[in-house]
Amino acid sequence: MAAGVLFLPSAALALPRLGRSSRLLLVPRRARPAGPSVHVSDPRGLRAARPPASSTFERRAGTAGSCGWCSAVLRVRCWWRQFGSDSAQVALSSACFSWELQSGCFPGDLRFIGYMFCCVRDELLCVGVFFYVGKELLGVSYYWRGGRSMMLNESDTGRNDTVVFQGQLEELFNNLKTMVDRGQKQDALYILQANYEIAKEQVDDGLKGIEQAAILDILSLGYMLVGDFKIVEHLLELLMEIVSALKDEQTLLDSILVHMGSMYLTMRKFEDAAITYDRCLKIIEKEFGQDSLFLITPLLGRAKVFKLIGRATKAMAIYDQAIYILEKNRGMDSDELVIPLFCLGDLCISEGKALEAESCFSRILSIYKKIYGETDGRVGIAMSSLAHAMCAKGNVEEAVTLYRSGLQVIYDSNYLNLDDEFLEKMRIDLAELLHAIGRAQEGREILQECILISEKYNGLEHPNTVNHILNLATSYFQSKDFGEAEHLLRRCLQIMAKTKEKDDQSISVPMLHLAVTLYHLKDDEEAEKLALEVVRTREKAFGKESLPVGEALDCLVSIQSRLGKNDGNILATLKRILSIQENELGRETEELLTTLKKIIFYVDKIGLKDEKPPLQRRLQLLNAKFKQRAPV
Repeated sequence: MAAGVLFLPSAALALPRLGRSSRLLLVPRRARPAGPSVHVSDPRGLRAARPPASSTFERRAGTAGSCGWCSAVLRVRCWWRQFGSDSAQVALSSACFSWELQSGCFPGDLRFIGYMFCCVRDELLCVGVFFYVGKELLGVSYYWRGGRSMMLNESDTGRNDTVVFQGQLEELFNNLKTMVDRGQKQDALYILQANYEIAKEQVDDGLKGIEQAAILDILSLGYMLVGDFKIVEHLLELLMEIVSALKDEQTLLDSILVHMGSMYLTMRKFEDAAITYDRCLKIIEKEFGQDSLFLITPLLGRAKVFKLIGRATKAMAIYDQAIYILEKNRGMDSDELVIPLFCLGDLCISEGKALEAESCFSRILSIYKKIYGETDGRVGIAMSSLAHAMCAKGNVEEAVTLYRSGLQVIYDSNYLNLDDEFLEKMRIDLAELLHAIGRAQEGREILQECILISEKYNGLEHPNTVNHILNLATSYFQSKDFGEAEHLLRRCLQIMAKTKEKDDQSISVPMLHLAVTLYHLKDDEEAEKLALEVVRTREKAFGKESLPVGEALDCLVSIQSRLGKNDGNILATLKRILSIQENELGRETEELLTTLKKIIFYVDKIGLKDEKPPLQRRLQLLNAKFKQRAPV
């Protein structure tokens, strides 16, 4: 378990100011073996095979020294977790804490609430401590592995409260991210759950201020990291309820709204995302003005909402606004312009505005060259984006040159690892482009390079390696080199047989390709066996009436037709394919034309004269419809 802030109490956000006569100073000390000081014992036997999830203990503390201390009941509620082995069933008595309570007499009961996390071999990981008198919070401290501790009490008031609080939130999120990056997802979930329980308890008790909103915001981001979108949706509902009642002048509200908008976007709740971004923009514009740099992030989020709901013109206008603000504040050559320029260029390509896209990406390239020099890896990345625009514009030769130049710049600068996903995408895009313009051999050389790099960095049996081999097999198939395609496809299947379950649907992709390849090599018997296996696998994975099944059935029909199988059975299969296409694609799609022609052929061959006329009329109507749509 990584050291760091593993627990942050939401109650630490707004500590009440206390009068001098009742002030408490809480001095936490490092955990040590059980001793004569105040102690959390194990009266319930937490080392049992199935200990309770929580326990409540009481211990009475006597008066101390000349401070006039009154006796109080320490009520301790401890939640603890088990980390996967018997040795991890740690008794709460494995840790002992003492506090010096330096104050005069105080009224009511002192309540102490701790969250304890223990890892293997009885090693204390983290404890969060809350101190109350009655219902009034007096102080908060927390302790975590590594010997560090932090205390928040009534002296942390005024302006410093927000600074300390923000720092805690950032540290919590950064540590959660580190855990997830290191594969410690379950540990991160324990921390999130502990904090959620405290935050939820406060909300249920009626505390619905900016502090609760801020901690729920960070918890939502944390659950996004671990991929638990169901609880994120619940937390966002709580957040929306809280922030809707808060005034716009609240500190941190704009940041919370930005995070909420981003999470709503990820969950494709576009209406909620638009509402939160609009409110955030209103707050920032009112406080900082219409040309503030603080507007950039929510503007980009709002533009993305418009883009995803199909309002491209609105999105473009907002991207232009963001670019204008950055130009005014940062200058015409700031690298901060790259993100909105890229977003705008990408949107222009999708909207068929290749010239505008070229302008955006050319400007990005110019900015990178001016700031970092022509040999910097970022220049190579910008070249690939400009190449994309050139493809959309129709300048394919220039696009090929840009792709090759961009790759070379990145290679020479060592800006990215050879196995980097972006670099891999650049190579595949270039290979695809070379195939499209009839330079298949050059494209295969790029694909072979992809295979060698993937084998070196990922291993012979990695899914990426298999994908590249499949791409190369497809290239050979398109060039009618069926023998080489067969060899590569069999290699794919051999690898996948070692790494995948027998019924894994992903195996059906190279298997169907191999069936088609064997059909062209006139090995119809093996081709039929493979096609039938693909149908069975896809029916199990996707359902009997799914498009992937229809695709496999179409291949099977061609094979069985040449094998001379029963015409009635083939006709029944064709009608099944037609039904799948109608259900999945609609009754007036171009894909139906080929299937209808095949059905009419077999209806005529079998002699079903009554079925032929309505099928022919339908085929004629579809032909006429798509003939009218054809470009002149």
